[in-house]
Amino acid sequence: MEAKNNKRTIRAWAFFDWANSAYNLVITSTIFPAYYVYVTNPNNIKTGVRVTFFGHQFINTALSDYVLAAAYLVIALLLPILTSIADYRGNKRIFMQFFTWLGAISCGMLFFFKFETLEVSMIFFGLAAIGYCGGFVFYNSYLPEIATLDKQDDVSAKGFTYGYIGSVILQLVCFVFVLKPGWFGIVDKSFPARLSFLLVGIWWIGFAYIPFTVLPKGSPNARSHHKNILKGGFIELGKVWQQVKRMPILRRYLPAFFFYSMGVQTIMLVATLFGAQELNMSPPKLIATILIIQLVAIGGATLMSRLSDNYGNVKVLAWVVLIWIGVCIGAYFTKNDIEFYILAGIVGLVMGGIQSLSRSTYSKFIPQDIPDSASFFSFYDVTEKIAIVGGMFSFGLVNDITHSMRNSALVLCSYFIAGLILLLSLLAFQQRAKKVAV
Repeated sequence: MEAKNNKRTIRAWAFFDWANSAYNLVITSTIFPAYYVYVTNPNNIKTGVRVTFFGHQFINTALSDYVLAAAYLVIALLLPILTSIADYRGNKRIFMQFFTWLGAISCGMLFFFKFETLEVSMIFFGLAAIGYCGGFVFYNSYLPEIATLDKQDDVSAKGFTYGYIGSVILQLVCFVFVLKPGWFGIVDKSFPARLSFLLVGIWWIGFAYIPFTVLPKGSPNARSHHKNILKGGFIELGKVWQQVKRMPILRRYLPAFFFYSMGVQTIMLVATLFGAQELNMSPPKLIATILIIQLVAIGGATLMSRLSDNYGNVKVLAWVVLIWIGVCIGAYFTKNDIEFYILAGIVGLVMGGIQSLSRSTYSKFIPQDIPDSASFFSFYDVTEKIAIVGGMFSFGLVNDITHSMRNSALVLCSYFIAGLILLLSLLAFQQRAKKVAV
């Protein structure tokens, strides 16, 4: 195996984030949500717009929440099987490639999204999410393989930083088409957004081949697998859970991660829909808002890495979750564009930081130099994906019932509060453990 902390390998690994973060920005955060609201609500009605999806009616914004929740549920069920196969055969890079192609092609198919193709387009929207999430678990599992324990915070932050920079570059390209279609002789109002979806697919698969040509394919671990491969993944997940139960710090960290992830991931996925639906913001304003978030997040990921060096990961995470609680409360009372911009800046500061620090904290807490890191990170990603399913479903349900995304924001606030309490409990445990050790 190649020595850890190799700069070329780490740079190539970070380029996977550069490649797929374009999906996260353009499809889940900016142009697609704005375009989706435009397509499904052409008359600009403030609340209660219903669309038909395979014979069932849903509020338009709730439908997108449900589709994403379903996609994350599918990936949560698939990952244990896939990571079991990857650990057994030592071919996790192949799975990264498969999910990358799935996500990129699905984004490209969104080029054909119009109101009359709503149903099939939402299927591709869900498949793109599966492609994104599926590739990410194998990407994450490389972290302890390419970086030593003392470097994992910095390497994790480097990945997110590359992701934010790469996604912003493509977003600016798409932004030109959306805001200035006349420069290119475009008269179809829907074409710039649909072209953006196609560009995401091309960008995603194109830059992903940098890590695909450099990262190791993975190390076989055949001795640890003696069961049917289809159920072996869930058996491996159970084995990981048995190990987790014998790790007091990790056992306390995961529930906290689960609860605050319900809030973080949901906010990232619905922020643009909130601005469009609750504040009636135009697509250019929404795209500008998300660009603010991304640019601030570049510094946020690095800042949290530096703070964790001085104050410890768990303490910094607790402070960040406290800020997220303030974000949820602020969202409930936000009434105009300026307030939304301020809130977006705060979200950007803590968004990259909490994602990067959560990943590296988990990586530090698991056993180092294990051959089946994909199974450990499968447990991490399944935890996160189930949290997203819960967060998205509850957000969409409250929105569906009350016709207000502000009420949904308060539900997310309760998840952050639960996460903060559990983090403080973990912090107290760590402090007691230090005293005993002394």
